Amino acid sequence: MAVIIDGKKHSAEMRKTIADRAANYKSITGKDIGLAVVLVGDDPASAVYVRNKIKGCEEVGIKSFAYYLPADSAQEQVENLVGGLAEDDAVNGILVQLPLPGHLDAKKILSRIPKSKDVDGFCEENIGSLCMNEDCLVACTPNGIMKLLERENIPVKGKNAVVVGRSNIVGKPMALLLLNADATVTICHSKTRNLKEICSRADILVAAIGKAKFITADYVKQGAVVIDVGMDRDENGKLCGDVDFEAVKDKCSHITPVPGGVGPMTITMLLYNTVTAAERCL
Repeated sequence: MAVIIDGKKHSAEMRKTIADRAANYKSITGKDIGLAVVLVGDDPASAVYVRNKIKGCEEVGIKSFAYYLPADSAQEQVENLVGGLAEDDAVNGILVQLPLPGHLDAKKILSRIPKSKDVDGFCEENIGSLCMNEDCLVACTPNGIMKLLERENIPVKGKNAVVVGRSNIVGKPMALLLLNADATVTICHSKTRNLKEICSRADILVAAIGKAKFITADYVKQGAVVIDVGMDRDENGKLCGDVDFEAVKDKCSHITPVPGGVGPMTITMLLYNTVTAAERCL
């Protein structure tokens, strides 16, 4: 059976280090590190994510500023709020919870976040720096995956990596991070031909497509590392990932479970990015 990568354990260990860094920052500057979170509307899932992010801040000693706006907020109102936070010296990181209500232009709103405070790693400047393999703030979920691989001593250099999914939040930055770590990377998506054949050649397989248990054993090479980014519901309404865990776990060398794998690392990397953003201003 594969080694099950314990994201909860790695996350908890990292948060201790992050808390130490936050305390050191305060001892040097006399100020708390600050993270501003903006939530527009009343989407239940988004509200849960925001609560968890605020809870994470409390755990590591980061001061959180939460802004809750009604779903019918005007574009100018949201842009002005984000622009004001960009100028606020007490705020080291800004996060606008996605998705935004449909009438809002998310790209314009996110563009008001300066590169130095873009702790989600979504702005065009940070994505450009990632493409150039330059130091930057990186999207939390893919960066968390890289930390899991590193902490599990799983080599990436020279490996054949396949990323299933091409979203701006996970798939594309994941592929870039693997490429920057000297993997040979293939990105697959809904129009990819011979998907099963391509996946079955991967030394490292990252599934980020949002389809419950889509990746079965015949997609997986013997001894591969399987990273499951999915957060889905199976036929019984039980939380599961994009990978059929029970069918795959005896074929691969390492695998992330759902829940408890990649998920815990995402908010931890948000905290990591926020502390990093603050330290760069010292």
